[in-house]
Amino acid sequence: MPAVPVSIDDTLALLGRASYVGDRALATVIFLSLRLARPLFLEGEAGVGKTEVAKVLAASLDRRLIRLQCYEGLDVASAVYEWNYPAQMMAIRLAEAAGEHDKDRIEHDIFSERYLIKRPLLQALEPGTNGAPVLLIDEIDRADEAFEAYLLEILSDFQVTIPEIGVLKAPEPPIVVITSNRTREIHDALKRRCLYHWLGYPDLKREMAIVRAKAPRAPQRLTAELVAFVQRLRKQDLFKSPGVAETLDWAAALAELDAVALDPTQVSDTLGVLLKYQDDIAKIEGAKTRMLIEDTRAELRRLEIG
Repeated sequence: MPAVPVSIDDTLALLGRASYVGDRALATVIFLSLRLARPLFLEGEAGVGKTEVAKVLAASLDRRLIRLQCYEGLDVASAVYEWNYPAQMMAIRLAEAAGEHDKDRIEHDIFSERYLIKRPLLQALEPGTNGAPVLLIDEIDRADEAFEAYLLEILSDFQVTIPEIGVLKAPEPPIVVITSNRTREIHDALKRRCLYHWLGYPDLKREMAIVRAKAPRAPQRLTAELVAFVQRLRKQDLFKSPGVAETLDWAAALAELDAVALDPTQVSDTLGVLLKYQDDIAKIEGAKTRMLIEDTRAELRRLEIG
C-alpha cells in the first residue's frame, strides 16, 4: 500500500508522479490535510484542476475514490442512505406468512444494515482494503444550503446518525476533498471544518508544464504559443474565461490537426474548444484573433520562450 506523504516535498513528488503540476502552496495544504485528517476545501474557477486533486490522491495512494456530484435538490436519500422499501415489505410478508407476529422483532429485523442502501457519504465511512477511501464532494456550491448543514456532522466527526439504527462512525477518517466553483458563497460553518485553498489559474510557466505533461503530442512551439494565447485570452472581457481543462482540450485538438504553430484561420475555427459562449467567440474571432496571436508571439520573443 503506498504510504501517505511524510513531507511537503514528498507531496510535491506524489503529485508529479501523477503528472499533476501543482505549486508548493497546494502541496502544503494537501500534506496538512492528510496529516491532520481534515477535509480539504478547494475553491476556484471551473477547469483549474480541483477535481483532479482527489483523483490523483486516490490513484497515487491506491485508495477507492467515492464521488458525490452535487446538484440542486440533492437530498439525504441520494447522498447518504435510504431504506430498501420493496425488500422490507417482502420481509414483512414472509415473516407474517411464517407466523411471526412480534412487531418489535420484525421492525428490528427490517431496520438493519441488511436493508440499508448506502449512498456515497455512507460508503465513505467504510474501511477499504488499502485504507480509508478518498471522498470527493464535487461542486458543493450547486447543492442547497440545507445539504451543507447535513454535512457538518460528517465533516466534524466522520459519522452518520440513522434514527432506526444509531450512529455509524468511520473506523478511520476518509480523505475528503470538497470543491466549489464559487457560484455562491459556502457557509462559514462548513469552511471552518476544512483546510481552505484557492486554486487559481496557473502562470505561464506552470501552464506550459501542465500541457507538456498532459498533452505531449503538441510540438514545443505550439505549446508555448497556445498557452500564451490562452493566458492573454483570460485578460479579455469574456463571459467565461477558459480553464486549464480547455487549454488541454485545445492542445489535443490542434495536435490532432497537425498544427506546429498558431494559425489565425485554424484558431478561429477551433475557438469552440476554448470558449463555450457564442458572444465570447464573436468577440475574439477574426481580426481580434490575429491581433492576439501577434501579441502572443511578441511576448514569447520578449521572454525568449518558444
